[in-house]
Amino acid sequence: MPSLLTRSRFWLVLGTGIALTLIMIYVSLTNGEFDMTITDVVNTLLRHNPVPEHDLVIFEFRLPRIVIAALVGIGLAIAGTVIQGISRNGLADPGLLGINAGAGAAIVMFMLFFGGTLKEAGFASVMAMPLFGWVGGVLSALIIYALSWRHGQLDPQRLLLVGIAVGSAFGALTLFVSLKMNPNDFEMATVWLTGSIWNANWMYILTVLPWLILLIPVIMVKSRELDMFMLGDAPSKSLGVRLERDRFLLLLCSVGLVSACVAVSGSIGFVGLIAPHIAKRLVGVEHARVIPVAGVIGMLLVVGSDFIGKTVFAPAELPVGIVISIVGVPYFVYLLLRSKK
Repeated sequence: MPSLLTRSRFWLVLGTGIALTLIMIYVSLTNGEFDMTITDVVNTLLRHNPVPEHDLVIFEFRLPRIVIAALVGIGLAIAGTVIQGISRNGLADPGLLGINAGAGAAIVMFMLFFGGTLKEAGFASVMAMPLFGWVGGVLSALIIYALSWRHGQLDPQRLLLVGIAVGSAFGALTLFVSLKMNPNDFEMATVWLTGSIWNANWMYILTVLPWLILLIPVIMVKSRELDMFMLGDAPSKSLGVRLERDRFLLLLCSVGLVSACVAVSGSIGFVGLIAPHIAKRLVGVEHARVIPVAGVIGMLLVVGSDFIGKTVFAPAELPVGIVISIVGVPYFVYLLLRSKK
């Protein structure tokens, strides 16, 4: 009976999250500098008496941006869930641990050396950007992993401190590299690094989508191992978990998700911190349920924050990364104080 109640609660929470996300997508599609009715949107999507102005607004501006926001939210939230699981640290987050910074530094170097500005990059360049980000993210993760190793195991407390230090180092490297760019590239890189999806297009969706399709199923298959990690290293080994191999595989998967997201949206922090905590409060700590719920919460968070950023201060626009940080910083302080009790 408890299992049935837990399963019912999971589907209720998941369905509610999806419904709220669909409502936010509807609001984002129909509102802006050019307001549209739901009839206009439906007719445009179904190609019934299409109007050129409506096609331009929906297919060139609003819909790609919404899809990118949804994909980035899912990717960052699931990556954060995995990193918290393998580190056994509730304060762990791809942004706080420096993985975002490592991926961002590699992508900025790609933009410098290959002239890959986000606006003018060809298909090959755009597809290569997540690979560069993945290399930078893996390098950052390996450095953090090595320096956090203590007495033959990963020290969760040291992990956070090392991650902040490594993130600062990669942030300084990114600033140095960006100063070598020409003014136009520098301006675009600066906006991108704050976490912005204002320049989203269908090519970027093709960039990030394969990474999510390939890596999220691997993470779901390994969700049981994430549950075992929470018990500690010794109990996990006694239960048959191949500790270091599974931990490293899951770390690579999470870095891949982060790198793909950073490549199309810049460094958006705190999604991977907030979404897993909310998901665990709603459906418990079993990762088979936490992962999809966290993904939906992350999707809702980024889509909603992007809508707020582009409408509240219109005609000026606030990057989505800043909007999320306004919520994320107080939440991080709350978690930090709570962990000391």
